[in-house]
Amino acid sequence: MKRILAILLLVVFCFSWAIAAPKKKTKKGPCKPSLAQCPDGGCGSGIDKNLNKRKNIRTLPTGAIKVMTIAQIKEMEDPVADFAKGDTREKLTALGEGDPIRVVALALVVRPGSKESCNCGLTGPPNTDNHIVLIDPDDQSPSLEADEPDSVTAEFTPRVRKTHPTLSRAKLKPLIDSAPDNALRVRLKGVLMFDSEHSLGRHLIRHNNWEIHPIFALEYCPTGKTCSDGGTANWRSL
Repeated sequence: MKRILAILLLVVFCFSWAIAAPKKKTKKGPCKPSLAQCPDGGCGSGIDKNLNKRKNIRTLPTGAIKVMTIAQIKEMEDPVADFAKGDTREKLTALGEGDPIRVVALALVVRPGSKESCNCGLTGPPNTDNHIVLIDPDDQSPSLEADEPDSVTAEFTPRVRKTHPTLSRAKLKPLIDSAPDNALRVRLKGVLMFDSEHSLGRHLIRHNNWEIHPIFALEYCPTGKTCSDGGTANWRSL
């Protein structure tokens, strides 16, 4: 009798432990099998499709290129009044989102991206963005640690790389690493975009959430050369 009771208690204990034991979290995979099958609005739960469509622009908008400075981008409104996640982007367009712009800056680092809903949760260099930290080109003592909290972000995107394959971390990183103070003078052409996801929630280390996203052209000034903001001499295309 005692033996039967002991077995029953053991069974109850094991059953209770199995119920109470925390379940292992399963890693979520991509919501589409390839970038070619990923819609411009992305996929996944709780996403902002209107923002993702902005991120996934494939061609530079037509019209005159607006010349801006890092200081001007940093002065832009953030957060934007009465703008909520998932809203249509008219309020942001009125502030300049979608404008083709050209900016001269110092690039301090180019980081590999991770999975995002705009790229359907895919991973690996061919499917993810690259994030570039930009600061004022006249900074006399550039430092990633000191200057990143006051920086502006620019991004290479995988869809643009389909037609501009050299716009990649693999091409840019060695140039930054070999530049004096690891600060490479660059001139970028791209689209002004407000990253509302990070403005409204997942905040990043930077001055505000206006970005150059995506980039369609990048030039750099080689070490030892002088490159004027509006000139053509000595600038080299990435």
